[in-house]
Amino acid sequence: MTFDPEEQPTQGPVIRDKRRIDPVTGQLRERPEPAAPAPAAEVPEPTPAKAEAELAERTADLQRLQAEYLNYKRRVDRERENTRTTAVVSTLAALLPVLDDIARAREHDELTGGFKAVADSLERTVTQLGMSSFGATGDPFDPRIHEALMHSYSEEVDEAVCIAILQVGYRIGERVVRPARVAVAEPPVPAAETSGAEAAQPVPAEVADPSTDDVDSGVPEGAASPEDERPETASYDENVESEAEAGGSSGERA
Repeated sequence: MTFDPEEQPTQGPVIRDKRRIDPVTGQLRERPEPAAPAPAAEVPEPTPAKAEAELAERTADLQRLQAEYLNYKRRVDRERENTRTTAVVSTLAALLPVLDDIARAREHDELTGGFKAVADSLERTVTQLGMSSFGATGDPFDPRIHEALMHSYSEEVDEAVCIAILQVGYRIGERVVRPARVAVAEPPVPAAETSGAEAAQPVPAEVADPSTDDVDSGVPEGAASPEDERPETASYDENVESEAEAGGSSGERA
């Protein structure tokens, strides 16, 4: 790359003399006065009514934002609690057969030694997670939490009650993990109500037996049917036998 002096810019360096004393006259130079700033636009003073309206608007906006935030926070907390409860329920549901075995072993006095310590620790942990058992003899039958496996009538009860607990139920708070399986007894139905219910039932209409009804054969009345015109089998067989005997006798004579 070669240097060409003709390609240099024609404008030379710019020099600004900012000396306060003039070197020629020796006098103090006067500084130019700065330009006066433009006058600011006059801001109208707000009236009390307008200020109150703006304050009410800003307050409403702030309250709306606060309400939205609180609703969002409650929804997130509720979803988090539901997720936690679902995880606990799915985990403890798998342990229900183990808890049933522990209960049966306790009923037969087989819960002793180290097995008893492990069972107590497991039941304590399950209780700390919020799961509790329910279902006792004499409880009113509730189809929401009870599953009836047996049913009977008894005059000793005034309403449907659980007379036997076949398998205890478990729940976490208000959520049922497994309903209690019970035998239910209820008071007998009075005879008058039973007879009235039977009388109220509609009587089914008699169904005609197609085998006993007259079936139209399509043959006019008084005309011979095809079955009447058919030759009798017995007479036909007798004719065949007589011809055979006649043929045999003629053969013997020959």
